[in-house]
Amino acid sequence: MRFDPSLLWTWHRAIDRVPYLVTGVVLFAIKYAIDGIVANWVFHRDWSPMNYLVWPNDRTVTVFRLGDPEREFALTMLRISLPFIWTGVILTLHRLRAAGLPLSLVVLFFVPVVNLLLFAVLSVLPTRELTVVRAGPAPLERAHRRLTGDSYWRSGLLSILITVPLCVLGIVLGANLLESYGFSLFVGLPFALGMISVILFGFSRPKPLGWCLLVAACATFFSGLVVVLVALEGIICLIMAAPIAMGLALVGALIGYAIQARPWLNSWMVQVSLTMILTLPALMAAESANEPQPELREVCTVVEVDAPPEVVWQYVIEFPPLPEPDDWFFQTGVAYPQRAEINGRGAGAMRYCVFSTGAFVEPIEVWDAPHLLRFDVTEQPAPMREWSPYAIHPPHLDHYLNSRRGQFKLERLPDGRTRLEGTTWYTNRMWPQRYWGLWSDYIIHRIHGRVLEHVKQLSETK
Repeated sequence: MRFDPSLLWTWHRAIDRVPYLVTGVVLFAIKYAIDGIVANWVFHRDWSPMNYLVWPNDRTVTVFRLGDPEREFALTMLRISLPFIWTGVILTLHRLRAAGLPLSLVVLFFVPVVNLLLFAVLSVLPTRELTVVRAGPAPLERAHRRLTGDSYWRSGLLSILITVPLCVLGIVLGANLLESYGFSLFVGLPFALGMISVILFGFSRPKPLGWCLLVAACATFFSGLVVVLVALEGIICLIMAAPIAMGLALVGALIGYAIQARPWLNSWMVQVSLTMILTLPALMAAESANEPQPELREVCTVVEVDAPPEVVWQYVIEFPPLPEPDDWFFQTGVAYPQRAEINGRGAGAMRYCVFSTGAFVEPIEVWDAPHLLRFDVTEQPAPMREWSPYAIHPPHLDHYLNSRRGQFKLERLPDGRTRLEGTTWYTNRMWPQRYWGLWSDYIIHRIHGRVLEHVKQLSETK
């Protein structure tokens, strides 16, 4: 089927897989060339394919709150993208219609990594009108029916036995071998797990939606359980990843349900599954090789102390040991502050904030007593100890959550009290940053709170 340019101006058309694939690749190459020229020659910035993989990011969402150079760059790249976004949405709608899939799946065009997996799947699935109706089931379908019969339980168990090891291997590849905690691992892998588990579940006979969602949820749960049992990850980190993983697995399950519920696509289920299995590791490798620099995040926590700044200051620069926490939050393995020590006075002094996992080394940059203490962070311990039956140390505990600098700011209030503000600037190399930033911001707030409340108590009882 020849590509017709008029397809771009109507919603009610269809496109075959080969023109769809070729058009998508050509348009991506054109857009990448245009974006690269504008970014490099006009704004003097680096540009790589990873810029598409990590959208949307904080810069995209907060474009109108950026400074002038950043805002101009972001808006220019957005304007360039608009015709390509339109074209991509229209072609995806046409391709979904041609394959006989729900048009609502077009929303996945805007989900990083998932949109690439959807593109790969739509490039494999045949056009419904061109699909040849077979006389009988293929050998793999007959084998599946012999193994599972009419039992949903046996079909589900077989699907889980196949997909869980594949998911664990994907985690080993992405997290342990490539050491990339990116979109491909946290978005693409659970999406693919849900989709493939349902395709295999309904491989020989279509299954109801409720059962498909249940199988995808079970595959996700057992994948996490195996990851803990084989000492790849700890329980707390899996709990933090669970909301996004389970949600994306169920989204993948909906697509898997749509495919397995359409008899004309039965013979293509193996090709679709293999496409997903081959595409995802390639995306992981590309993401690992071109990982962008994470944006600097800021967390600020404030308390008011019933004491003047001169008293508060002495407990800001160093403070005696805190009692062991009885707060459930710090019982989960999250590192917590224990005491602070300082060698010297003034700019250039060395401060050590000792945590349960080790010490932060903080050379003093600004010493403006009793108003401002600002420091860099040159060394830091692990952010947590994993909950696990084993002594494990996953790669993300090293250099993924990095404190860059911090400060304590003291403001004298009219009634003689002090407004004490603690701020940490840090980077988080786990993607999507807007999701993981919710966790890391909360953790840092709780750490700030433990220190600031201790300083407050010491200052008020002096």
